[in-house]
Amino acid sequence: MAAAPGLLPCRVHVGYSLGSLATGAFGTVPGLLLLPYLTDTLGVAAGLAALLVLLPKAWDVLVNPVAGRISDRTRSRWGARRPYLLIGGLALAVLFGSIFAAPFGAGPAAAAYVTVAFLATATAFAFFQVPYVAMPAELTSDYAERTRMMTWRIALLALAILVSGAVAPLVRDAAGGGVPGHRWMGLFVAALIALGAVGAFLGTRSAPQGTIGESEPSLRAQFAVAGRNRPFRALLLCFVVQSAGVATILAGVQYFADQILNDSATGPTLLFVCFVGPALVVMPLWSRVGARLGKLAGLVAASLILAAGGLALVAAPLLPASVIYLLVASIGVGYAGQQVFALAMMPDCIAYDTARTGRRQAGVFTGLWTAGETLGLALGPGIYGLVLAVTGYVSSTTGTAVAQSDTARLGVLLGFTVLPALLIGLATLLLRPYDLTEARLATLPTTLHAAADHGVVVGTKAAKQYGKGTTSP
Repeated sequence: MAAAPGLLPCRVHVGYSLGSLATGAFGTVPGLLLLPYLTDTLGVAAGLAALLVLLPKAWDVLVNPVAGRISDRTRSRWGARRPYLLIGGLALAVLFGSIFAAPFGAGPAAAAYVTVAFLATATAFAFFQVPYVAMPAELTSDYAERTRMMTWRIALLALAILVSGAVAPLVRDAAGGGVPGHRWMGLFVAALIALGAVGAFLGTRSAPQGTIGESEPSLRAQFAVAGRNRPFRALLLCFVVQSAGVATILAGVQYFADQILNDSATGPTLLFVCFVGPALVVMPLWSRVGARLGKLAGLVAASLILAAGGLALVAAPLLPASVIYLLVASIGVGYAGQQVFALAMMPDCIAYDTARTGRRQAGVFTGLWTAGETLGLALGPGIYGLVLAVTGYVSSTTGTAVAQSDTARLGVLLGFTVLPALLIGLATLLLRPYDLTEARLATLPTTLHAAADHGVVVGTKAAKQYGKGTTSP
């Protein structure tokens, strides 16, 4: 039996979601291990290390919209997006391995090398991630199907985070730690990225190719397009702040295990299992929550669960390890929902803009989206590194953290708990202008599209009426 209109076969869901092995690995491992690598192996001061981690990813704020514009204009027998899954993904794998190659050992030259290698890797990631994230809005026009696609994707993303985040430290330690251990870890993650890129490229070969509209001619025009899309603007701002909060948690895992749990051997792995493991179990439950309450309510609920767990974890120095891990698991439950709903709402914003303007510009929106996400993920380690610097964290070149003062240990704790909880919880206030629902989206093709078909300009006027709660142009 043929698939229902808008629905996709299971093999496309699985194939597309394999790309999360690449995005999950790159989004996790640098945020988890790069800052400790700089401070505790290369001997870089915490404040400078924070800057070195921030700048290359902040560069993607400019590169990601460019990647979206280029992919919008690409025409090939593989479609507009799929060539970048293969080429960008394989380049990402090779360059990631180079970050931890350490050809200059420790010291200032090593820090400069890491910065350049990380910059090149972040650029390759932009040309993989932007086309990858743009695909769901073009593969299906079905509101619920986009949520199902994101459920598959986030499930694989959780698995990628679990494997890369939990196993990478084990590979590093098994190889002797220090510079040699980080080299082997880099090769392991590079292989995982390559597997995800090739899997997504091959797995989507039978997927339908949506219509790719003409892209805006300049970055300024792209920002103007996004600025006129009120739901997208609200969702993006919230997601950027929340991504910074999540990245702050990731950046603090190794430090929290060392200084609070006093377990540098198994602590990071156990923390990651507790953080990501629940996502593999609760993802279907979050999907049901979205179907019953709506995506917006689901995102707010998941964010508040995540924030509450972080605030409770501030008592970690007084709690037994078992309770600490349970609190981290509750944070993981909230993280799973926060990711799946935000990523499912973004294609809805693109669909709304397409109906409002009559133009398909998924690359524009996903370029800005991934730029914002990348900025948030870069800000997290940067913020955490600044907290360490302010509270007096002492760096090392031995590959092992040295004894820290009580003030530094307090910085480790607050940066891992209270700070991300506040960022994630308060960011939900930014969602107040977001008003897209399934019912509203369902009315758009019969109103705005009808006007467009008759030659009516459906830009500013329709947007203003939509913002007032009406749907007729």
